[in-house]
Amino acid sequence: MGISLAYFMVLLDTTVLAVAEPSIMTSLHTGVVGVGWATTIYTMALASTLVLGGSLADRLGAYPVFILGVIGFGAASVACALSPTLAFLLVFRALLGLFAAAIIPSSLGLITGLYPDPGPRGRAISAWAAISGAAVAAGPLVGGWLIAVDDWRAVFVINAPIALAVLALCRTRMTSTRHMRAISWLPHLGLAATLTAATLAITQAGQRSWSQALLFGLVALGLAYSTAVIDRTSPAPLVPAALRRNRLVWTAFGWGAAVNYALTTVIFSLPLLLHVTPAAAGATLLPMTLLITLNPLVTGRLVAAYGPLRPIRMGFVAFPIGLTLIAAATARHDQPLVLGLGLLLCGLGVSWTLPALVGFAVDHAAPEVAGSVGGILNATRQTGATIAAAVAAGVLTQNHSSGGTAAVPFLIAAAVCVLGIISATALNPSRAKGSPTGPAEQGPART
Repeated sequence: MGISLAYFMVLLDTTVLAVAEPSIMTSLHTGVVGVGWATTIYTMALASTLVLGGSLADRLGAYPVFILGVIGFGAASVACALSPTLAFLLVFRALLGLFAAAIIPSSLGLITGLYPDPGPRGRAISAWAAISGAAVAAGPLVGGWLIAVDDWRAVFVINAPIALAVLALCRTRMTSTRHMRAISWLPHLGLAATLTAATLAITQAGQRSWSQALLFGLVALGLAYSTAVIDRTSPAPLVPAALRRNRLVWTAFGWGAAVNYALTTVIFSLPLLLHVTPAAAGATLLPMTLLITLNPLVTGRLVAAYGPLRPIRMGFVAFPIGLTLIAAATARHDQPLVLGLGLLLCGLGVSWTLPALVGFAVDHAAPEVAGSVGGILNATRQTGATIAAAVAAGVLTQNHSSGGTAAVPFLIAAAVCVLGIISATALNPSRAKGSPTGPAEQGPART
């Protein structure tokens, strides 16, 4: 329960902030790009350090890394609430991302250690996703209520008592395996710098500052190449050797990025487009968020009966249809039924794909790299979220100044999900190489 509550806290912080965007813009005198950075700097810090968090969980043990992350997350949340300017908020949001990067992979590592058999582990992961997914549903509603009582600062204060509850529930030390391997800091710094430059390039492109976008894009490419070169000669590369050529696991990482791209596009964009109170914005998102909370338990049964690929494919079919309906509703306005149906389909898209692809990745990786799998999977997911927020902020800012349609971010996300269904349909795990043989490959139920 404590493990899931910690992940609940991390996700709650993201979804609560979505409905707080208009309040932050008013209080800190910033625009869409400013609140875009409040989102992207968190996901950027999270994405760039999740691999490091997974490596630390493997080396030091998942339990101490988990506890440190929870303590730091609670403290950084209070600092965010006390931020007097946007600059201070961005600094403390980055710290939140760093501590979240310690929580997420270590929590998955703890679950893997507690449930070594694939069957019980799959059910535990589904329950973890369902309990944690409650944050997605609760976030907009709780955020709307908190903002009505006080202002946007209250949405950060709520994390402090949750962190204390997690520490109380997890006060008994849990056994976690340590794998003594070195950690090389330079590749991790290179990854963070690459993601920062790429986000700046996307933001500038969205504002049609093409020369600066080109400059940051070239810097990002240079940093990416340098990081890859350094990582190849590193005694402790970002990606363990056991995962380097594992095509199935890397496919799951790509699916995770696509899911978070689509989800972040909806959560970030809609509160800015609806022009309603935070509480009303939270209520509008309920068709999607409630399904994200409740449906993972059904997904767990689907995975047990048919294997993970079927719900993954179902989700990537539902997602682009839902995003297209949301695009139509936002473009023409006053279409609540179309918007609600689109949100329902997006909720199915997340709740079918995400638990299944997490189980798919864990099943096709060696147990000794479970922490790294959790770190890399969530890093790619947060990279997708970072890019989505940067693209949506840039596009919405440009559309507002030029009178363009608000549907563009959702249509871009739909195209990303189409790529997901193409790859999931073409995948045949029984013919793929580079994954360990195990229960996930022994019968038709896992294909």
